[in-house]
Amino acid sequence: MDIRIQSIHFDASEQLQAFIQKKVSKLEKYYEDIKKVEVSLKVVKPEVADNKEAGIKILIPNGEFYASKVCDTFEEAIDLDVEALGKQLVKYKEKQRIK
Repeated sequence: MDIRIQSIHFDASEQLQAFIQKKVSKLEKYYEDIKKVEVSLKVVKPEVADNKEAGIKILIPNGEFYASKVCDTFEEAIDLDVEALGKQLVKYKEKQRIK
C-alpha cells in the first residue's frame, strides 16, 4: 500500500506523519487490496477552532473511496476519516460478496 501525505501551505511534523501512517495502515484489515492512499491536510482560513481539514482518498482496483473532515486537530480529523472509510470499505466488501 502506497501512502502519500500532502500538506498544503504548511509542513506536517514527523510525529503527525507517523500518526497518519499508523492509522491509515489499519484500513487494510477492512480491505486487503488497497493500492494507494492519498492524504491531504489543509488549514482552513480564517483561524478559528475547527480549522484543520483532512481528506483521505483510497484507491482500490475497481474504485475509490473518499472521506474528509474538519476538526480542531489533524489527529481528530484523521481518526474520523479512517472510521468513515472503514465503514465504506466494509459496505463495499459486503456488496461484493452478494454479487
